[in-house]
Amino acid sequence: MSGMACDGCEDAIVEALEGVSGVETASADHEAGTATAEGDADRNALVAAVEEAGYEVEA
Repeated sequence: MSGMACDGCEDAIVEALEGVSGVETASADHEAGTATAEGDADRNALVAAVEEAGYEVEA
């Protein structure tokens, strides 16, 4: 992921991921540039949610 610079960015990504149907929990780490979603959600829906929040998914 790119574009995360602070705890507020982490919160925005977690909120976006948790808004996707099937996500049970989500976390983000701006220092590592990663985010994780647990549950049974569609990958494309997760990517779309993060991108709609203003961040770029790299992998």
